[in-house]
Amino acid sequence: MKIGKLLLLIFSIAAFGTASFAQSKTVINNVKAKNMLLGRHLLSLQWISWDRFGAANVTNKGGVFYLKGEQRKGSDFVKIDGAITSIDADNFKFNGTITTKISHIAGGAACERTGEMTFVITGKRKYWRLQEMQNPCDDVVDYVDVYFR
Repeated sequence: MKIGKLLLLIFSIAAFGTASFAQSKTVINNVKAKNMLLGRHLLSLQWISWDRFGAANVTNKGGVFYLKGEQRKGSDFVKIDGAITSIDADNFKFNGTITTKISHIAGGAACERTGEMTFVITGKRKYWRLQEMQNPCDDVVDYVDVYFR
């Protein structure tokens, strides 16, 4: 039986390889949106402050766009880190991690979201807002915003 499991593992690796874990190039469906997204941005989570913003940076490394940033006030913070998988005129898809820690939410413990998420421009707003707003660790809604430059 152990040999069967080993053969199944070898077959799985041969069939799927390790390439599925690597980030392929960011799909750019709108050049204007790509240009808006590249560079340094303000970042906010409403529980921390809309007066003291954090910073986020979007970089292009070999055709893969990365988003990394943080907003912090005391022990409260939001951190974002990952790859942008696609860019459209009014949204972008992000695959990575967003971690929040707010003293009065989830008992003050850090809360992590991982996987693919979507940021959208709505109406005349001057930012992309995370659409997966429900905090996975408490019954609250988080507004994570990345502002236009």
